[in-house]
Amino acid sequence: MKKYVCNICSYVYDPEVGDPAAGIPAGTAFEDLPADWVCPDCGVGKDDFSVEE
Repeated sequence: MKKYVCNICSYVYDPEVGDPAAGIPAGTAFEDLPADWVCPDCGVGKDDFSVEE
């Protein structure tokens, strides 16, 4: 699965890790995150993320 990086703060969402603090289990693809999920570091939405190259 692809990793996604926040364009604002450079946080990397790794689907193999998920976002346990937000209740997102490991193995959750970025595309499957809830629409209201936000970056745990800076609070921006999914639209401010890009595929990590």
